Amino acid sequence: MRKTRIIGALAFLVFAVFPQLGLAASLDGGDAAPDTGDTAFIIVASALVLLMTPGLAFFYGGLVRRKNILSVLMQCFMCMCLMTVLWVIVGYSLAFGSNVAGSWIGNPSDYLFLSGVDGLSGTIPHLLFVAFQGMFAIITPALILGAFAERLKFGGFCLLMGLWLLLVYCPVCHWVWGGAEGFFGLGADGALDFAGGTVVHINAGIAALVLALVVGKRKGYPGKISPPHNLPFAVLGAGLLWFGWFGFNAGSQLAADYVAVNAFTVTQIATAMAGLTWAIIDRIVTGKATMLGMITGAVSGLVAITPACGSVNPMGALGVGAGASICAYFSVAFIKKKFGYDDSLDVFGVHGVAGIWGALAAGLWATASVTGGAEGLFYNGQITQLLIQLKAVIYTIVYSGVVTFILAKIVQAVIGLRSDEDAESVGMDLSDHAENAYTKLD
Repeated sequence: MRKTRIIGALAFLVFAVFPQLGLAASLDGGDAAPDTGDTAFIIVASALVLLMTPGLAFFYGGLVRRKNILSVLMQCFMCMCLMTVLWVIVGYSLAFGSNVAGSWIGNPSDYLFLSGVDGLSGTIPHLLFVAFQGMFAIITPALILGAFAERLKFGGFCLLMGLWLLLVYCPVCHWVWGGAEGFFGLGADGALDFAGGTVVHINAGIAALVLALVVGKRKGYPGKISPPHNLPFAVLGAGLLWFGWFGFNAGSQLAADYVAVNAFTVTQIATAMAGLTWAIIDRIVTGKATMLGMITGAVSGLVAITPACGSVNPMGALGVGAGASICAYFSVAFIKKKFGYDDSLDVFGVHGVAGIWGALAAGLWATASVTGGAEGLFYNGQITQLLIQLKAVIYTIVYSGVVTFILAKIVQAVIGLRSDEDAESVGMDLSDHAENAYTKLD
């Protein structure tokens, strides 16, 4: 009875407050007319970025054991729901509101419940910009779950990722893309992060490493952990990620122009080069080129080209892609084994390390023919841009690592993070969701 009253009160509050707030996004976009070509382009790009999260679900889901696939799919789809709601309520304000707290964060009241989102953002409706950026806010926390797959309680996941979005993702987004100035003004300093190397991949990769250490190793790791239960699912997921990434990167130009075309093209080139490079490394090291290796390499290439796709040309993209696989392979094959941490699906190696490489690579291969101004070491012989990139990397590593650790400890103390041994043995599908992905035939 008490729960019913609470739910009723919350429902009344929602329906009473929302009309007052008006969700004041103007449906007509104000007096100015948007560019219809750019608007159509970003609508499609937004849909492609959203598709990446189900793609990630299949990619991660195929790599875990069969008793845990639904838990991975559920966590990805929960990100699609929970992060959207948080983004609408206050996340967009924190990321793109006016500077407060010394530019550390955006003003939470600027666009609360999307109030005041009207008119244009560049040549597209402001509301469409909100939606496009919201897709990034969905997939970034979802990337992290691969580090603690098969052992984190669903309730702990929801609380931790919700807090992480607001207190880690949104501030870093504000520093790079939201107009932060002064100490936190990485974008104002000239850091090149076209589509989310620091904001998305380094941010998520470092958080993944921290959470893998806090949560601890899976039961039986490493000797009793079976290989991927459905590699074709992982291949399908990687393909969907590759496809959706064109919206991720090309769409970040927010206009259908030459820079978007370049971003689209170098994304394809770097990804292909990375997949090829990993296959060659596999063949040299083990004597066999593996499917798992090739898709892992391809994803590392997608990660690395993300910050650099607005600054490098096709030849630079070859270097970015090759370096991504070399760095990620070294991390997965040597660093992880050396230190013995259990990053279940190699989020730190593929996203964190490859993301760091991509951010620094922008300081090497950036060319004025793409950027219109900034140039990297290989074009002007100076390390200025590389140092700017290094500063952005260091800021993100330190902030994401420290705040993620604090949030993890708080959630661990309040409701717990790690599932118990019995639940882990049975599998997270049954213990958390009372479902099976696969049923036995009679």
